[in-house]
Amino acid sequence: MSQQDWLEKDFYAALGVSKDASAQEIKKAYRKKARDLHPDRHPDDPKAEDRFKEVGEAYSVLSDDEQREQYDAIRAMGAGGARFAPGSGGGGGGFEDMFGSMFGGGGRTSFGGGGQQNVDMEDLLRMFGGGGGAPFGGGGAGFGRGGYATEAPGENLSAHLRLSFRDAATGTEATLDVGGRTVTTRIPAGVHDGQKIRLRGKGRPGMNGGKPGDLMLTLDVASDPVWSADGADLHITVPVRFDEAALGTRIEVPLFDGGTVKLKVPAGTPSGRTLRVKGKGLRTTKRTGDLRVKIEVAVPEKLDEKTREAVEALRDALGDEDPRAGLAAAAQG
Repeated sequence: MSQQDWLEKDFYAALGVSKDASAQEIKKAYRKKARDLHPDRHPDDPKAEDRFKEVGEAYSVLSDDEQREQYDAIRAMGAGGARFAPGSGGGGGGFEDMFGSMFGGGGRTSFGGGGQQNVDMEDLLRMFGGGGGAPFGGGGAGFGRGGYATEAPGENLSAHLRLSFRDAATGTEATLDVGGRTVTTRIPAGVHDGQKIRLRGKGRPGMNGGKPGDLMLTLDVASDPVWSADGADLHITVPVRFDEAALGTRIEVPLFDGGTVKLKVPAGTPSGRTLRVKGKGLRTTKRTGDLRVKIEVAVPEKLDEKTREAVEALRDALGDEDPRAGLAAAAQG
């Protein structure tokens, strides 16, 4: 994403926040927008992914203090901090005459319009210290004393990478196109949706031997119908019959990397209780997680005559036992 793009895109409007919003307000707005606009929620909308990427692009800039400062400065200049008039009329002075003499000729310099020259805004910003540094001054710019070229750092870039849940959980090698260049990187095991990875030196190349910028990669991890993760811990929901939950049993639970593990379900286990299998979660560079098994008591949709009689006998045996006793009083505080 070039600094010319920054002039054209209103990242604050994309996130629905004001220009003086705090970092916490920006983060909160991004999370809500990312959740509401996630492509998985809009499978029939071909433009959903573009809107999702726009929000991620806005957050990647506004969540970085240095990039936000640059963005605000560039937008302020483009909104009227410095006036660049097209054409070649007389009068004016100031920036217009300075740029006219800089880029040749005695007339005015035009920016994208009809005039003697067209100057790329990104090149102009680099001359005054852009390309990843402050828009004006500080951090090395295009020319030093006497007009000699000096080193200028490359611009930081941002991109989104969509991963399947399994690739995010186990780690993978990803290849993506960034600004016409192919970038290959290793994604570590255990990454999560919305996580940012900074790839140093993978941004735009520097000028005159300057240090290349970084690439900020935002991960979009797809959901899985069976598995979910919390850090290195894996979660799975396993159904059991009522009699298994009431009387206790041993069940086989599938493992993420294949095979199964036997798990004891204690007698009287209620629906929704989570049992732990130690060391059967994800293996990351930091730790090996656990497998969290959520028990869900399955209720048959249809009963044959024999089964119905058995359930009715159980109901009669339970008598006046009320599992909701005290709920109303507790709900009133």
